Amino acid sequence: MRKMRLLDPRWRADYSARRLSEFVQRCRERRLSITPQRLAIIRALVAAENHPSAEEICAVVRRKHPHVSLATVHRILEQFCQVGEARKVTLLHDVARYDGNVEPHHHVLCVRCRRVHDVEIPEVDKLLEGIPSLGQFALLRCSLEIDALCGRCQLAEKRMHTQRPRHANLRSLDESEEKRQS
Repeated sequence: MRKMRLLDPRWRADYSARRLSEFVQRCRERRLSITPQRLAIIRALVAAENHPSAEEICAVVRRKHPHVSLATVHRILEQFCQVGEARKVTLLHDVARYDGNVEPHHHVLCVRCRRVHDVEIPEVDKLLEGIPSLGQFALLRCSLEIDALCGRCQLAEKRMHTQRPRHANLRSLDESEEKRQS
């Protein structure tokens, strides 16, 4: 049985290369024209590790295609979602973010810095296997969001708690000054 694991940058690089090599063929199958804008957006999306917003993707795309508008990026991302080339991920009532990983996976989210990482959890994927519906709902897929505190934020919190508050240092100086004067 496979274990739960965070998807690392090496996995993402391999996945990105595979997705990009198949993208043109999938566009043809879905009757989407292959434009420089679509290619630039899918490249930016599958290369991103942070589940970017449309604004972030637009900023990356504009480095090579300065005339691409944010409206175009939004429209293409929505088309990608409709045809299965991307997933829209909206975490913690945040703005819409997009995920170029369309393989079954889940997300672990740092509630402080809002970084998102993909995680494979085979047990969760098997949970609804073979169940076509839930009441009146036809099941399409399952996606779990795990709220967590990333290593960086844990370290920052630890540092914050181990440092003495600045006003405590000032109080100590005031008290020592008073003792000297008496």
